[in-house]
Amino acid sequence: MATETPLDRFKSVLAGTSRAIAEEPEVELAYTADAPAQSGKHIKVPMPARQLPADQVAEARGFADGFALRLKHHDAALHARGAPGEPVARAVFDAVEGARVDALGSRGYAGITDNLASALDVRLRSDPITRARSEAEVPLSTALGLLVREALTGQESPAVAAPGLALVRERIAGRTDLAALALALDDQRAFQALAMKMLEQLELVEGDQRPDEADEGGDENEGQDQENQEDAETEEGDDQGGEGQAEVEARGEQQQSDDEQGEGQEYGEDSFDDLDGEPGDEGEQGMQPVRPNRPPADVGPQFDYKAWTTQFDEVIAADELCDAEELARLRGYLDQQLVHLQSAVSKLANRLQRRLMAQQSRSWDFDQEEGMLDAARLARVVVNPTHSLSYKIERETDFRDTVVTLLIDNSGSMRGRPISIAAISADILARTLERCGVKTEILGFTTRAWKGGQSRETWLAAGRPPQPGRLNDIRHIVYKQADEPWRRARTSLGLMMREGLLKENIDGEALLWAHNRLIARPEERRILMVISDGAPVDDSTLSVNSGAYLERHLRQVIGWIEGKSPVELVAIGIGHDVTRYYSRAVTIMDAEQLGGTIIEQLAALFDTP
Repeated sequence: MATETPLDRFKSVLAGTSRAIAEEPEVELAYTADAPAQSGKHIKVPMPARQLPADQVAEARGFADGFALRLKHHDAALHARGAPGEPVARAVFDAVEGARVDALGSRGYAGITDNLASALDVRLRSDPITRARSEAEVPLSTALGLLVREALTGQESPAVAAPGLALVRERIAGRTDLAALALALDDQRAFQALAMKMLEQLELVEGDQRPDEADEGGDENEGQDQENQEDAETEEGDDQGGEGQAEVEARGEQQQSDDEQGEGQEYGEDSFDDLDGEPGDEGEQGMQPVRPNRPPADVGPQFDYKAWTTQFDEVIAADELCDAEELARLRGYLDQQLVHLQSAVSKLANRLQRRLMAQQSRSWDFDQEEGMLDAARLARVVVNPTHSLSYKIERETDFRDTVVTLLIDNSGSMRGRPISIAAISADILARTLERCGVKTEILGFTTRAWKGGQSRETWLAAGRPPQPGRLNDIRHIVYKQADEPWRRARTSLGLMMREGLLKENIDGEALLWAHNRLIARPEERRILMVISDGAPVDDSTLSVNSGAYLERHLRQVIGWIEGKSPVELVAIGIGHDVTRYYSRAVTIMDAEQLGGTIIEQLAALFDTP
């Protein structure tokens, strides 16, 4: 019989502790080299090294304790019903609830308190608050979560977040009464009411919004009905729309936006609702790539970019990354998200379609010898029968054969509403352009692993040579090929709802990949639209190269495409300013604006001679 190692004993003890904290004997604890995650009663925490270093042990304990406390003190269904729909308010609402759960769990337990602090330190390492230089760069959800944690526990926030927190502390403290939240610490429903009051004081929600208001769903459905009626004359009868309306009516009093799945179905944001293991149950909270908002850096014209190895890189079709049954389930989940957005985005799509069709055939040649009879010139034949009949011919305008590529950032920081809206917008855009005879390709980019993958392992085995270049395995995903009909590719788009897919992002190489695919196309006009939410980030690469290594390469690639390539490049940034990279770009602060922004940007491009 093999001797039990210290690591084996640690695993056994930690699993028992998690069950005891959660007061749930069926909790299963597993270990992962990726991000910590929880799906129902299944918990995954970071795997410590065999020697059990103290910091890694504390990290594993912290995440295990945190997940166990959620099982004990958090009602996911109640949280979903009471959460606001606006994305920023929702993120704050989730963070405040997380602080409540941690405060409850740490009362009277110094060990749990220390463990939770260790997990918090790990999460903050990749949070933008640690790099914030102005109030606008501080993520409000992180700041409120830390401030509420201070008010509920009396513990100071980690030093790494102190500079960023100081930028907003005075403003938040002057407008809210955080201490009042402690009065309802043991009552989640009452705590939600106080949290919503705090959101009102910060003007993140309307003053009349409250948790559990049943009439909200009815109002929204009424507005949906009105929008669908206005669109009836311009829609071409997509079966998607009919299904969406039926789903809206069936949901009745369901709450809007992120919570529309209610108790039985969760939406994979940075929220507590993914505890039940719906799409994307590999939630990677706390391990998302950092999105630095650094000022533009000077880029040397001879900047040398390289990859340590390309052996483990892959370009893969979306339907090869999961089985058909799961892909169909994810597509169904995406269809549910379409319900609340389809009417508004379809109006914009119809507007784009009308503008494109108007450019394709809108002029006539008169006095022709054949064609359609010109009724306007029949009068002269009546007056003088010697005149011959006049005909007219509809002339096709010079509308160049066009292909559009949509390149979507599939990194971890796109989790939640941004990636959902991106998938919805790509779906509707592909259908619209297909009706207009414009081919559309939909691509995504991420990495195969967190923190390096096999590339890093080969580098470590080689003795850690300095300046190795890109040090991760890139994954480029083809959701829809340009020549592929939308109906054949529609299921593949659901893969974006699988959160375990979203890891880190190396934008420069992805941009070159998408660009080269476009250059190989036969179409006369080629448009590349990039959807991202910030700078390229790969922890493994940036830890062994200069801090601006990936960002400088991205700037060099963009400069080359914009200056020397026939491809027309446009970018849309979600929540972060991308105009510092792209000359033709727009930044949106709300993911809900993405669909309309894509349509408007394309319409502007097609209107340009």
